[in-house]
Amino acid sequence: MTQSIRYDNRVIVITGAGAGLGRAYALFFAARGAKIVVNDLGGTFNGKDGPGGGRGGSARVADAVAKEITDAGGVAVADYHAVQEGEKIIETAIRAFGRVDVLINNAGILRDVTLRNMADEDWDAIIDVHVHGTMRTARAAWPHMRKQRYGRIVNTSSSSGLFGNFGQSNYAAAKMAVVGFSETLAFEGKKYNILCNVLAPGAASRLTQTVWSPDMMEVMKPDWVVPLVGVLCHEENKETGSIFEAAAGHFSKIRWERSKGWWGRPDDSLTADVVLKNHASIVNYQGAEHPQRVANSLEMLEKANSMPKNQPGEPLKFKDRAVLVTGGGDGLGRAYSLWFAKLGAKVVVNDLKNAKKVADEIKAIGGEAMPLEMSVENGAGVVKAVIDKYGRIDVVVNNAGILRDKAFMNMTDDMWYTVMNVHLRGTYAITRAAWPYMLKQRYGRIVNITSTSGIYGNFGQANYAAAKCGIIGFTKTTAREGAKYNIFVNTVAPSAGTNMTRTVRPEDEVLAMKPEYVAPLVAALCSEKPPANGQLYEAGTGWFAGTRWQRARGVDFDHTKGVMSVEDVAKAFPEICNFDNGKSDHPESPQDGSRWTMGNVLKDEKIASGLSQENRANRRYISKIDQAMQMKGTPSPYTYTDRDVILYNISLGAKRTDLPLVYENDSNFQVLPTFGIVPTYFSSAPYSLKDILPNFDMRMLLHGEQYLEIKQFPIPTSGTLKTTTTLLEVVDKGPAALVRRGATTTDASGTPVFYNESVSFIRGSGGFGGQRKGADRGAATAENKPPSRKPDRVVEEKTSEDVAALYRLMGDRNPLHIDPEFSKVGGFEVPILHGLATFGISGKHVFQAYGPFRNVKVRFAGTVLPGQTVVTEMWREGGKVVYQVKVNETGKLCISGAGAELLGGQARL
Repeated sequence: MTQSIRYDNRVIVITGAGAGLGRAYALFFAARGAKIVVNDLGGTFNGKDGPGGGRGGSARVADAVAKEITDAGGVAVADYHAVQEGEKIIETAIRAFGRVDVLINNAGILRDVTLRNMADEDWDAIIDVHVHGTMRTARAAWPHMRKQRYGRIVNTSSSSGLFGNFGQSNYAAAKMAVVGFSETLAFEGKKYNILCNVLAPGAASRLTQTVWSPDMMEVMKPDWVVPLVGVLCHEENKETGSIFEAAAGHFSKIRWERSKGWWGRPDDSLTADVVLKNHASIVNYQGAEHPQRVANSLEMLEKANSMPKNQPGEPLKFKDRAVLVTGGGDGLGRAYSLWFAKLGAKVVVNDLKNAKKVADEIKAIGGEAMPLEMSVENGAGVVKAVIDKYGRIDVVVNNAGILRDKAFMNMTDDMWYTVMNVHLRGTYAITRAAWPYMLKQRYGRIVNITSTSGIYGNFGQANYAAAKCGIIGFTKTTAREGAKYNIFVNTVAPSAGTNMTRTVRPEDEVLAMKPEYVAPLVAALCSEKPPANGQLYEAGTGWFAGTRWQRARGVDFDHTKGVMSVEDVAKAFPEICNFDNGKSDHPESPQDGSRWTMGNVLKDEKIASGLSQENRANRRYISKIDQAMQMKGTPSPYTYTDRDVILYNISLGAKRTDLPLVYENDSNFQVLPTFGIVPTYFSSAPYSLKDILPNFDMRMLLHGEQYLEIKQFPIPTSGTLKTTTTLLEVVDKGPAALVRRGATTTDASGTPVFYNESVSFIRGSGGFGGQRKGADRGAATAENKPPSRKPDRVVEEKTSEDVAALYRLMGDRNPLHIDPEFSKVGGFEVPILHGLATFGISGKHVFQAYGPFRNVKVRFAGTVLPGQTVVTEMWREGGKVVYQVKVNETGKLCISGAGAELLGGQARL
């Protein structure tokens, strides 16, 4: 961009410009030559003051800002219309200045309330302002921008929309709807030089004063957000269809990330249990893509057809579960209904037509079903019918939908509101009505059907994209609210051939994309033990993938140097959008969302000291944790030979007769898979636990969990490896802290050999206000609950009295395991065995019973004394072995929640 950025004679319309961010935008652009329409209808944050939801409030705030601009020599006019009358706002601009170049949709209200207490008025008011208002102002400006072949639009989202937030399901839905809407406008507007982006700001305003402390209001001034908007609204900007977060001098870009996914063969063997068994592969984000469009369904189908026959998992059952499927009369809804019926559920097939036809199909195969012809807009009536019939409601699949596709330029109110009412409001209405029953039952499974059009936007579907993306935000929040009540809520974006998709896809594609190849995922997510909560999936033609956010590390500006200029941000813009520097993350919660913002705020001791005295010290720990997570340790070398391999194997109980484990010249000489943890003994962290945790005491540290992933097969039996450690997360558990560390071990060529994650449980180091829940890290955090049946394999092994003395030679020289005097200080009369030695012994049992494994995760539940007998109980669950380990002499667990994903084949012993 030019050295001095100006907006001379550009006409900029700013909604909600009477205070906070809107006012800051107005003053900034006016000072740099723009002509400003200051729109604000006045009123309070929730829109309840005065008749008409705030329209009777004071409009003088707009006058005051306009006067402030003109008094400073700028050009501005005030406008007092509600954003739901966006046509009149744009009319003000055209009447005063003859054109409109920039639209910043900033107006908003809050009606925070949990779903169980939400009234329809609370939902409708939020959607009306944030979604319908954004659409109406943009639609009114659109023809003028097209005629000019110039336009810049910035629509305002929120971290509550991107990540979900307790008590804000209405607001989260609205703010994600804005994302899908904006992505579509970016597609449609690009050829006319109309660029549209999304901003999720954190700034003090009338809205945030209800949820932020006065201290936070002070450090989060709007001034620190404005320069990024200045870049996005300038004529030299080329960025469009993007999402940015901005607060407190931190700026970063956010984009979608999609796993490569898992393919199942698309035939009758593709069942829900198969999908559930392979869930870890579905959400494996190694080699992930960063798409802007839907995956190529025909390519996915071709690959799926090349897959071998699917191997079944443990059968799923829905016996006596009452399942409601909306839009169940055809296509995907019919497929869902039939799936649940075949698994034993009592299915209510809801649709405006064909519901009876599908219910009759279910009855013909011996299932139980009830047709229900009623609109989802009458959610209370639909759910009441389910309760009247079955007395409960266990599963809801919100699938009902319609299409009214049209280029945004030509979209009518009827097209917009019809789609929004069925998809977004219908999903809310059904869920809201079912919610109290699920709370009372302490059981519920909900799958909300979104669309790739909602995720990525799509030409001609501004209405549909907004509705479907809104469903994602709604899902994320309801998942948070329902978790403690055993209510799981997830979202699926299907690709399937249906009567609805026939309007937008060729017939041959429609026929190839059978709905039956999506339904297994929906059933899996509604099972007794769902694999996820609050997550987003894409599915079709036998392919299943996870989709999540990826956020660039972005740029932090130094608070001590004052508010940066728009020129400063323009210069830093490439780095704000940089995803290639190895520093990006994957935020899932509001706490994750504020990670970089708070880290930047707390870098400045002066600002940190301005926070409340009560939280100041704790917030410093949060800042130190954020800094530590950015540190990358120095690679630590570890050289080993066959001697070390033999020593490790013997320390885990290998006998002289186990030649492949103890004789280097044996043709099958090998090291046990758990050897992958040994290089970490010789690595060093780039941070100190005492610096990032309050009250840290080494004697209060317990090894809580271990995860090992093996990257090379066969494992080299000698070599020089290098291990680099990083801090992955610190979870505040109140009385304790959980510290998760990652360690990547590579060979001389830099190729990964092992990857480890270890979790330390540190008593007395919690309560500092950090994140309360650990991230879902797939296999590394899997619960691995044993099935109710008897173990498939049981192995007992009496350990040697000298095992700890031998194992410590591998690198863990902690005196707790050898010195009686030291162990007594730790509370153990006899030195205990290393937890990782028990890990290795039990891993050996799994290896000998089932063959090599690609990864293994355990939770340490108790101690083992040298000489005691360990009993490993194993259950084969498809491609995974779930296991636990007991001490025979006490009957107590020493390892729980353990699981190993098999590589395939058998052990070579």
